[in-house]
Amino acid sequence: MLKIEMADVLAILALCAPYLIALGIAIVIGIVIIIVCRKMVPAKRFLVRGQTALAMVLVTVLIANMISFGPMSTLIGLSTGSGTISDETSAEAMKVAEEVAQEGIVLLENDGLLPLNNTTNINLFGWASSNPLYGGAGSGGINELYPIVSLSEGLKNAGFTVNEDLATFYNEYTSERPEMSIQKQSWTLPEPPVNTYPEELIQGAKDFSDVAVVVLSRMAGEGHNDMPHDVGEVAFDHNSSEYEDFSAGEHYLQLSQTEEDMVKMVTENFENVVVVYNGANPLEVGFVDEYSQIKSVIWAPGPGNIGFNALGQIMSGEVNPSGKTADTFVYDHTKAPWWNNWVKRPYENLADLAVEGMNFGKPEIFAPSFINYVEGIYVGYKYYETAAAEGLINYEETVQYPFGHGLSYTTFTQEMGPVSENEGILTFDVSVTNTGSVAGKEVVEVFYNPPYTNGGIEKASANLVAFDKTKTLEPGESQTLTVTFNVEEMASYDSKGAKAYVLEAGDYRISINSNSHTILDEQTYSVDSPIVYDGEEGRSSDLLTATNRFDEVAGEVTYLSREDGFANFEEATAAPESLILPEEFASDYNLNSNFDHTQYLNDDDEMPTTGADNGMVLADLRGADYDDPRWEKLLDQMSVDEMRHLIAMSGYQTPAVESVEKVNAVDADGPAALNNNFTKAGSVGFPVAVVVAATWNEELALKYGESMGEMAQEMNVAGWYAPAMNTHRVPFGGRNYEYYSEDGVLAGKIAANTILGAKNYGVYSFMKHFALYDTNGKMVSVWSNEQAIREIYLKPFELSVKEGTVDALMVGWNFLGHKWVGENSQLMNTVLRDEWGFKGMALTDFFRNNGHGFMNADMALANGVDAMLSTFDGEQNNVKDPNHPTSVKQMRNASKNIMYTVVNSWVYEDGNVEVGMKPWQKVAIAIDVVLGAILVVGAIMIYRKSRKIANKN
Repeated sequence: MLKIEMADVLAILALCAPYLIALGIAIVIGIVIIIVCRKMVPAKRFLVRGQTALAMVLVTVLIANMISFGPMSTLIGLSTGSGTISDETSAEAMKVAEEVAQEGIVLLENDGLLPLNNTTNINLFGWASSNPLYGGAGSGGINELYPIVSLSEGLKNAGFTVNEDLATFYNEYTSERPEMSIQKQSWTLPEPPVNTYPEELIQGAKDFSDVAVVVLSRMAGEGHNDMPHDVGEVAFDHNSSEYEDFSAGEHYLQLSQTEEDMVKMVTENFENVVVVYNGANPLEVGFVDEYSQIKSVIWAPGPGNIGFNALGQIMSGEVNPSGKTADTFVYDHTKAPWWNNWVKRPYENLADLAVEGMNFGKPEIFAPSFINYVEGIYVGYKYYETAAAEGLINYEETVQYPFGHGLSYTTFTQEMGPVSENEGILTFDVSVTNTGSVAGKEVVEVFYNPPYTNGGIEKASANLVAFDKTKTLEPGESQTLTVTFNVEEMASYDSKGAKAYVLEAGDYRISINSNSHTILDEQTYSVDSPIVYDGEEGRSSDLLTATNRFDEVAGEVTYLSREDGFANFEEATAAPESLILPEEFASDYNLNSNFDHTQYLNDDDEMPTTGADNGMVLADLRGADYDDPRWEKLLDQMSVDEMRHLIAMSGYQTPAVESVEKVNAVDADGPAALNNNFTKAGSVGFPVAVVVAATWNEELALKYGESMGEMAQEMNVAGWYAPAMNTHRVPFGGRNYEYYSEDGVLAGKIAANTILGAKNYGVYSFMKHFALYDTNGKMVSVWSNEQAIREIYLKPFELSVKEGTVDALMVGWNFLGHKWVGENSQLMNTVLRDEWGFKGMALTDFFRNNGHGFMNADMALANGVDAMLSTFDGEQNNVKDPNHPTSVKQMRNASKNIMYTVVNSWVYEDGNVEVGMKPWQKVAIAIDVVLGAILVVGAIMIYRKSRKIANKN
């Protein structure tokens, strides 16, 4: 859950300063009057002082009202309105959350130890066993409003007994997990050194059980840094004064020295060892190959409030695991093609453009920086599979657990039927049979390997194109799943030649796999002649034919190519030689400090109609087409100030608009748990997005979305700041737990179903962070080629629009090339709206009142962003010239997009619309009336008292 930072408080105080100054002056004047009148006759002195005191009270009340109904209005409204989730809905959500964990926890390795059918006692080793991770940090975290099932409780609930002596030992070492939040990121990994384990503790553990479970975790979250590439460069408290946990140059996703020692100690004392990795970012777990005692490995990222029950159920055998990895586990991250190009580097020639921001009340400098996406389309498994096919790497020595890998307690066969085509749609059946002795579910993974011409369009040798999951199959039971996808989905984007999607001639090997590397069965689909999707013959899923929109974003970067077996690997993947942004880009690098607010104004524009009396209300347009001409009549009724306020103050809500009877609609954070940051209301926490993706179950993703939608509606929340779906380009991403996968098809289809689920309850989802958001930070320029942008990084968003019909999105803080993504009209308008058909509102990420120094309303509205995620007024979230015809046109369009989204939510369902004042405003007016009456009575009493004093004297 987010916290209010000092910068917010200071900004609000600045807005309130004129009112507070006026109040101070009034009080001083009142005090002076009270002092000056001390020599008056008693009756007059009493009257003057009494009336002055009442006047001071009146002024205080008036100014309090001006502040409350002025600069503080939005914050008060957000802090006073919230619904309550029913116990029944929460209970149902917990069932779905547990089901997600049951299908999303992945059994990576098993040498027959699991399930623990004949074992009841378990030793839990590792400090994380007593202090596990339940989610991430920041807006994607879970709250503490609902009971949280710990790892040990999950095992106990499954019938196991855990060694409490070990738990006591770890909690005595420390029971506090180092803070990981937006405000502070502590990378310390508490772990008792081996020499601190008492001999009797180890002997007692051996007597207690012959099974040891080693738990390791890695925490990250929303903040300003990804996981450290060199732990020696960050704040880290070592567990011993006798050695360092990490040597110079060692990264965060390898074992610390204390962890290594602990694993060795456990394997020396136990023959049956299970390793549980409790983290969303793929750890280097090659150490498990070194110990024959480690017989099973489980991946259990943040399971939310109740998900550890599923871990216990899987270990006991009550639940048969069916999860598959959403990312690739490799032995050595430093050999990946992105290794030298994933940490942001500052531009040396733009150092003078650094801006000062605030982080938990402390000044922090955000400087222009950059990352080169040098690997092009070869991200995750697409690199490893293709590099192996080209002989660049030894696959078995490089990849430990492939993408899509996951084991079961039973066995399955999959048989692929013949592929048929009908009007560009490919169809085939897959027969799945449970050939083992335990009931379970199985995933069907469909990949294609396209024909590749040396030196031609870049293509990976393995590409996920579809997937499905069976029902629970009893031993011997079979199920036939029908797979369908469009031929054009196998087209590659040619950014150099055709500047369009191209389906080249040749043989396309379509396979069903057990993971990205292991083919179970395959068929060949042949294309006789190339198909170029250009001109009027674009892809059927596009409204406007795709062509190059991001040539500038490629920059001056050498990209990895498959040509001649990745001959340019060393050159392409080297660290950048220059930290200088070329002048052609530097001269057009926009921050608020140098932005020309007239840049997008056109003096030839005609002023639109405002303030008309057409007798329409927003409710009239519920269900209307986006292009319905009645929208123009409705928009004619709005005043310039109403449009300005609607756009500028859309942080965690969209404001009411009196002229069209648009109601206030609340939006809330939380992919894993709904969190109202102002009322502190919230929902039960689901497993993190990585776990949802690892289910490979679109129907379950739909149920997850429906649960979030139902809970949101009961909380009076209309918009949900989720799902987040940026690509896991690197495993070190601080917010990878909040994103789904390294693969866009898996992420996109899971996200699309999540969005549809929430929409079934009338809740609109803000897919985020659009697009190519990286390093958890601000003002980071991402350079990538058009093919990678389209095939890799935009893919989840594209599927969310086309299949999920999403109608809201949140824009990232990053730059695409040399400009903030919100200032890229090709992205925000041409691709998003014109090509894909997105209809709805686009919102900035957290804006504050100053746009963090690089976002402002003028650049946003001119390029396709509609609303500022701000809760108080400021200069940058308002257009500079609200009365210019261009500004009014832009505000009018943005207002339409906002209202189109809101009117089609549950807020405008029959009987739900409540127009007029907010409850707190009604209460405030009632208090004002009472106070007014008291002041009147007081004035009368003071007057009468003064008369009595005069008569007495």
